Amino acid sequence: MTITTRLARSPRKAGKLGAAAFAATLTLLVSACGGSADTAGGPSGEGQEPVRGGTLNLAFFPDNVAFACIDPFQTYWIEHRSLIRNFADSLTDQDPDTGAIVPWLATAWQISPDGLDYTFTLREGVTFADGAPLDAAAVKTNFDGFIDLARTSSGTAFGASYIVGLESAQVIDPKTIKFHFGRPNSSFLQATATTNLALLSPASFQKTPQQRCLGDVVGSGQFTLDNYTPNQGVTLSRRTGYRWPSPLNKNTGEAYLDKVKVSYVAEDGVRTGNLVSGQIDIAWPRNPFTVEDRALIGRSGAYLRSRSLPGVSYTLYPNVSEGRPLADDQIRQALYHAIDLKTFAATTFGADYPVVGGPFDNTTPYYANQSAKLTYDPAQAGRLLDAAGWKFAPGDQYRSKDGKRLTLVQPLSAASVGAELFQDQLRQVGIELQLKSVTAAERPAVIANGQYDLVEGYFTRADPGALQFILVEVLANSKAMARNAQKPAAAAQISDLFTRALQSTDPAARERIYHELQGALIDNGITFPVSERVQFAGIRNQVNGFRFTAESFIDLHDVWIQP
Repeated sequence: MTITTRLARSPRKAGKLGAAAFAATLTLLVSACGGSADTAGGPSGEGQEPVRGGTLNLAFFPDNVAFACIDPFQTYWIEHRSLIRNFADSLTDQDPDTGAIVPWLATAWQISPDGLDYTFTLREGVTFADGAPLDAAAVKTNFDGFIDLARTSSGTAFGASYIVGLESAQVIDPKTIKFHFGRPNSSFLQATATTNLALLSPASFQKTPQQRCLGDVVGSGQFTLDNYTPNQGVTLSRRTGYRWPSPLNKNTGEAYLDKVKVSYVAEDGVRTGNLVSGQIDIAWPRNPFTVEDRALIGRSGAYLRSRSLPGVSYTLYPNVSEGRPLADDQIRQALYHAIDLKTFAATTFGADYPVVGGPFDNTTPYYANQSAKLTYDPAQAGRLLDAAGWKFAPGDQYRSKDGKRLTLVQPLSAASVGAELFQDQLRQVGIELQLKSVTAAERPAVIANGQYDLVEGYFTRADPGALQFILVEVLANSKAMARNAQKPAAAAQISDLFTRALQSTDPAARERIYHELQGALIDNGITFPVSERVQFAGIRNQVNGFRFTAESFIDLHDVWIQP
């Protein structure tokens, strides 16, 4: 089925708003006609002493009905990974400003010269919410469970990508744990800062993976997980006696909030309406707020915070298999000059939206901007297509060669954005882009059978090694997609660069390698960055102390509500 998608998202429907939210929205829209679109609120208690108490109401994008899960190691759902940060701590933390790894539950670590052994010294006095000590034995129980689940799931458990090569965890003494790898994995230190390797009480590993997914878990965090009801809500409560936060937090003791209540709201407009009417405290969308919603939130006295999600940008990957159009190197290079990334960002998300600069979003450590290779130049695109033998036939808006039209096929998923605009940009240089709707269940077969020319992909992790799980066939979640995206010589080059980066424990060397990698991905026509992925949050002005983590998740430890 060939479909046409919207050029940009239309204003949200108001039909499902509650009466109070809808009335408030109407009032604000009417008053906005004579007001300044630049007017914005902010946290009302900035600079004041935090107040303890209160319940924070947070509204998320809908739950993952295909895989309802809130277990750290298993879930890939961004919203749940964000919540996990608030009830389960990690061995280390990552500074969102610098990307540096800092101590947390581990006070120090050593990495062997060959990169195969990581030894961590644990913080004294840490306990899980069930009273169990967080000692080396508890950490070993966690990582033994991770290794086992990675094996029994054949690597499909999301956290498996964070422990590639890990063979064992050894207790040296109650405060010292040693991890041994069969091959170097320099991304592991950063992995210990993520929510997917957050630690749970040993009792949690007496439960089945399915039970853990449904919330039968206990962490060591500033909140306890009271309840998770798939597609309905989550409740967290402040943990009494908590005193081991990350050094990146200002609050050194218990959380200020009494409770956190999370709801899942399908309609973006409903979520925004509930925020501006005061029914919720934070609106957390999956896609960026529209320009209209951002203006509405600002006029309501609420405020916005945003941060690019680290990791792989929203990117299209080609199918360069023999017989497909993009097997031609010149056509792939022409695509870079046919795509107007600045217009794409402004039209789809708003004039102030950041323009993607390469295979990674700009918050990713070792990011190297590739904009000079991604310049919009339709004349150059035309010259490349001419040289490849694709010409305009008289009266035809599309190019052809040997009587065959230059047609590309892109399967669309629920995550696809701006596809019609992309389609129009390719039309300007004579390339027909057919957009075909596929369900999540249909997508793997479409990719495996090679029935596409461009397919979207992304990966959220504050380490460039994340991309290997898309492009390195032996590690990729979709081996067919990795194989189709690059010719054998290019695949060998990219795999070698990842291997060199992962084997190096020298940050300067890793930076040089990852910079080379990002250039090679464009030079070889392997990745076609389309847009920066940005996490927004709409926040009621009584909410203070909001902070994004390095993963662009929400950290609630410093958050307090002004009465």
